[in-house]
Amino acid sequence: MRVRHGEVLLASGFIGIMATLFLALKWAPSVSIDAFASPAAQRIFYWHVPSAWAAFIAFSVLFAGSALWVFKRSPFGWRLHVAGSEASLACGLMAVWSGCVWGAAEWGTPWDWTDVRLNTFGLLTLLALFLVLGRQSQPDGIESRDTFSTFGLYGFVLVPITYIATRFWQIRHPGPVIGGGEDSSLSSEMGLVLLLGAISFTILIAGHMIMSARITEYEQRLERLQNKMDGRI
Repeated sequence: MRVRHGEVLLASGFIGIMATLFLALKWAPSVSIDAFASPAAQRIFYWHVPSAWAAFIAFSVLFAGSALWVFKRSPFGWRLHVAGSEASLACGLMAVWSGCVWGAAEWGTPWDWTDVRLNTFGLLTLLALFLVLGRQSQPDGIESRDTFSTFGLYGFVLVPITYIATRFWQIRHPGPVIGGGEDSSLSSEMGLVLLLGAISFTILIAGHMIMSARITEYEQRLERLQNKMDGRI
């Protein structure tokens, strides 16, 4: 029996995410009541941060796939582009949704248009949405692949800007949790749940991207067969 690595990773990641949510709600300690206006809403943090982390990984895959297609015309690069854009959209929407839940409870508003990090991450998610919907609405071809890959290539500049934004333009969004210095220190229990969430989301999108790349490969094979059949008629 052939092992489907994508399905195994996807299922494992999903189980890990469910375990993360359970631990976040039932086991992880709450933050100080003096530190936040809505301490209970802080528990969405265990979903928000790992999903944003996974989104950055997916955007990196999108960038790599876009570069391989633009410079090498690699079919594998195009499959990475497709898989990365879909995973970026899924994780980006999860991060935006959970951030809005947190913002509504903590700040009294789900979004702050003056916060640089919120807006740059929102633009990244919109870019992923454009790439996914655009690819589905346009016929596949060299020109359309060039267009979408170019957007994926140059849009990646928003990733480092998003990460460092709160170091220089911190308005509402807290500073970086990973690599943020002393301000990002967490208790061991909180760090453990956060680590489980980050690993689980990473495994989830890895499985998703493997399956997506496989589906795209099948579509490419079917297209080549169709072209051969059309040539014989």
